[in-house]
Amino acid sequence: MSRVWKWNRPVTVREVLEDLQQERSIAYTTVMTVLDNLHQKGWVRREAEGRAYRYEAVSTRAAYAAALMNEAWSRSDNPAAALVAFFGMMSPEQRAALRDALRIVEGPETTSGETTTSESSAGESSSGETAAGETAPRESSTRQNAPGENPAAIEGETGR
Repeated sequence: MSRVWKWNRPVTVREVLEDLQQERSIAYTTVMTVLDNLHQKGWVRREAEGRAYRYEAVSTRAAYAAALMNEAWSRSDNPAAALVAFFGMMSPEQRAALRDALRIVEGPETTSGETTTSESSAGESSSGETAAGETAPRESSTRQNAPGENPAAIEGETGR
């Protein structure tokens, strides 16, 4: 997938093969099998071009990473603790990027003292901390992916 994402355009087995062969020896049939498996799983779409196919990512690398994080988080027996541990592993730059992403997801703040969607009436601040200082998990209104399911099935992304 990383080779398909790298080019961000439809690619042939031959193109992927030639790129991979710069680093290691690999057979054409191996690359063809992997791309066919990715197609069967819904991760790439393909279009016939002569005797070959051109493969294109159905979803972006970002959507794939998000689906992996969501799957790991949703399988935790204590999602809030998992998030605290994950955030603790982040660099200051990553935490800043997380704050920026939250601002984008939460949308613009309302004016004249109205609460935003990130604030609740149960004493929870916009940072997700309750009055007792504990981190409260947020409920998601989106459907979660089944294991192995393409995140584009939910995200609606085309990778274009």
